[in-house]
Amino acid sequence: MEEQQMYAVPFSLVGFFFTNKPVEESIRNDLTPEELEKLEEILSRFLFTNGVSVSIYPSVVPVDQTEEAIEELEDMIFGEGEEE
Repeated sequence: MEEQQMYAVPFSLVGFFFTNKPVEESIRNDLTPEELEKLEEILSRFLFTNGVSVSIYPSVVPVDQTEEAIEELEDMIFGEGEEE
């Protein structure tokens, strides 16, 4: 049986969080690899069909820097400067 090649497709979730604290004090900095994996599993199960895996890197991005952040994430996933 021939194994099908996997490929990565960038996606984004856009949201807001509401707080009366400074941003730096609103975000956990102690997220464990196990918690991150659980979050990835939840996203995979609720947003995608069976067999789709999700990899995420949570961060807060100022609106005016969103496009640049997506490009940096693509470089991290696919390798900087590589083209198809």
